[in-house]
Amino acid sequence: MCNTAVIEFFVENINCEEFQGKRVIEVGSKYVNGSVRPLIEKFCKPREYIGVDVKKGKFVDVVLPAEQLVEKFGEDSFDVVISTEMLEHIKDWRTVINNMKLILKPTGYIYID
Repeated sequence: MCNTAVIEFFVENINCEEFQGKRVIEVGSKYVNGSVRPLIEKFCKPREYIGVDVKKGKFVDVVLPAEQLVEKFGEDSFDVVISTEMLEHIKDWRTVINNMKLILKPTGYIYID
């Protein structure tokens, strides 16, 4: 989920080298107002892009609460973690941020909006 301003930010600031050939996960990926996924997949060519959300929908590959990311994917399993306009919907957001850090490889990148 993201709005036009988030997409514009990615267009202006994205470094495709951070995504090329990498394993990417988007937490809160359900398409609501837009998505950075098509942009990243088309221009940055990640090895894998997994969308996770609590509800089925466009750009959701895995239906899963963000509190269960580590149990599902394990630690140090992604090169890039993206989450846009999701945290304000999460009661236990501290746990979710910690889980995003745990599934991220030590040399990885995290994008949170």
